[in-house]
Amino acid sequence: MATRHQARTAVVGLLYAYDLGNENIVKFSDEILEEDKIRNKQREFSHTLFDGTVEHLEMLDKEIETHMTEWDYDGIGKVEKAILRLGAYEILVAKTDKAIIINEAVELAKKLADEKSPKFINGVLDALGETKEV
Repeated sequence: MATRHQARTAVVGLLYAYDLGNENIVKFSDEILEEDKIRNKQREFSHTLFDGTVEHLEMLDKEIETHMTEWDYDGIGKVEKAILRLGAYEILVAKTDKAIIINEAVELAKKLADEKSPKFINGVLDALGETKEV
């Protein structure tokens, strides 16, 4: 059975493809998740994350960009953008514990992005989460 981390990894891949202009990725998401052996509750979780992130994309991008002090949002890598969007969705919309999401995002960045990305993603999501604490 797949873990939530594996589900999030698959969602980052879906968001990456979506950002490259493959908006039809939604039609193939079940096949992609099946290839990654993401099934049952984890597949539902994956769909919730992917669909929610895409639905709130404009708001998430604005929030992320607001918290990027030294970077140009359009200039960051698409993998980093996918990880940030997913993390921002989980913190701001799904209201998942910030510490868990930042840890997950950093682990995803270590696995999928370049060596500077984990620190960058950690900083942006931490700043974003600080302003949204209730």
